[in-house]
Amino acid sequence: MKDSNILSRRGFLKSAGAGAAATAGLPLLARSCAPADENSSIQDFFIADDVVLFQGDSITDAGRNKNQELPNDAWSFGVGYANHIASWLLEKMPGKDLTIYNRGISGNKVFQLADRWDKDCLDLKPTVLSILIGVNDYWHFRNGNYDGTPEIYENDFRNLLTRTKEVLPELRLVICQPFVLTGTKAVDESWLEPFADYQSIAKRISDEFSATWVPFQEAFDQAVKLADPTYWTADGVHPSMAGAQLMANRWLEALG
Repeated sequence: MKDSNILSRRGFLKSAGAGAAATAGLPLLARSCAPADENSSIQDFFIADDVVLFQGDSITDAGRNKNQELPNDAWSFGVGYANHIASWLLEKMPGKDLTIYNRGISGNKVFQLADRWDKDCLDLKPTVLSILIGVNDYWHFRNGNYDGTPEIYENDFRNLLTRTKEVLPELRLVICQPFVLTGTKAVDESWLEPFADYQSIAKRISDEFSATWVPFQEAFDQAVKLADPTYWTADGVHPSMAGAQLMANRWLEALG
């Protein structure tokens, strides 16, 4: 009878391979998993009484309760990356007395953010604003439900942020890269070239407004070396539990 405490050669090699793969993924995770008091950059980014607002489409919405849009409330955050980030910040920085909102709405494109911006942004007077927007600006054009273009996306995005900074000149911006994963239910290789235009625009806008840039596409491109794309997102757009945690980690890294 084989000693159950001794790995077979096959098991050992499998474990070694998994360990090497996991190690390759560590740069995406390690810093954001450190306690906040060990990451002074994140501590320094947030100041006492900050109001933090997450904005975007269904990826940010993540099934939140829109009849109960309370700050620092799990039901008001849904189950996505914004919940993971807010929970982390609140647990690690109790002394900052942060107020954190999620106002993402499923299906939104940039012009729809603008239509609700007074209620869902300016009236909240955020001091930190994180925006992930763009996948619907392309996807809804692709499926024939929207006549937008990359130029419209860029102009709408720039105008929205210009309007915001005029009202909130001290606002700290975090702009997140829209992302897709091929080999999934909704996304194939034909997405990549046209969608890259939207990703480039988001980066250009981020630079223009001196925002913190969160490269989500890079994070997912690294993650698919560790597990199949459908492990991270079934349809190529909406993250799984693992994908949402990956996004939270990458967001925190960007600030650290």
